[in-house]
Amino acid sequence: MASPLSHPFFYSSTTAFNHQSPPLFLRPATKFRCSAAAAGSETGFFTKLGRLIKEKAKKDVEKIFSGGFSKTRDNLAVIDELLLYWNLSDTDRVLDELEEALLVSDFGPKITIKIVESLRDEIYAGKLKSGPEIKDALKKSVLDILTNKGAKTELKLGYRKPAVIMIVGVNGGGKTTSLGKLAHRLKSEGATILMAAGDTFRAAASDQLEIWAERTGCEIVSAEKEKAKASSVLSQAVKKGKEQGFDIVLCDTSGRLHTNYSLMEELIACKKAVAKVVPGAPNEILLVLDGTTGLNMLPQAREFNEVVGITGFILTKLDGSARGGCVVSVVDELGIPVKFVGVGEGVEDLQPFEAEAFVNAIFS
Repeated sequence: MASPLSHPFFYSSTTAFNHQSPPLFLRPATKFRCSAAAAGSETGFFTKLGRLIKEKAKKDVEKIFSGGFSKTRDNLAVIDELLLYWNLSDTDRVLDELEEALLVSDFGPKITIKIVESLRDEIYAGKLKSGPEIKDALKKSVLDILTNKGAKTELKLGYRKPAVIMIVGVNGGGKTTSLGKLAHRLKSEGATILMAAGDTFRAAASDQLEIWAERTGCEIVSAEKEKAKASSVLSQAVKKGKEQGFDIVLCDTSGRLHTNYSLMEELIACKKAVAKVVPGAPNEILLVLDGTTGLNMLPQAREFNEVVGITGFILTKLDGSARGGCVVSVVDELGIPVKFVGVGEGVEDLQPFEAEAFVNAIFS
């Protein structure tokens, strides 16, 4: 089952992708070293994989953001009108209305006050002298939060195979769908993927993941009997991944309310189980957040992070009703990056998060 990626020699991109045409960011002559990196090294397959996924998807992310967050854009459109005829004597009134627009867009009171007061200080200090300058400063404030506190948006997959990624979250957030789309994206870069059906609580979850496994051409490990422990399924999957030379094991988990402590404790057991097989695993624990829930995602993020230590967010359902300000609030409070965003059910509808594209989209 070992993939060509496991061999420590150079290979051409066309060989690695078999009969498929190489992606746009690769030229036919391009070669990559695909052995896992030595500890502490900045080279190696996993490092390149995370970086290339991010680079390749930048234009796709801009396309996604142009379609999503229409409600947020509508709420923030008043800012352009406010700033169009701005003058210094109107500063307090304009900033009060700007504050209201940010709150309605779910930026949250803490982050809203922080942004508005920073603008106020710069205006009265004579640093901002026109409406366009104020808007640029507003956008920069938001971008700075996302890039300073949520800068590490690439997947961190370590240097030991298999890399293990756990997907967690509440019911209905889109965990299994996100896992399937992530598998497609990773496999399209040449990684061999093994799925683990760790949602043993919901009867149809394993069937749903099997559909995604078939759809993406990935292998899957499911529970051999009813009411199996999720930790044993994940342990079995990671063992298989290790023995058969898979690059990445993607672990689904049961959806759970962040207030259900027994189910939250099960996540701890899952985390410990995979670590016994591969020291340092899981490499990533990604929390799926429903983009339509607004600031309700904050308590979820707090609890999951406290229990298992979240390494990144997947923000789903970025349709017209998604409230974009909540993204900034979650990153600001927890200092955890948004790593992927998604809209729709298609296998291509999960893209790495791009902070600048997001800011441009909501303030367009």
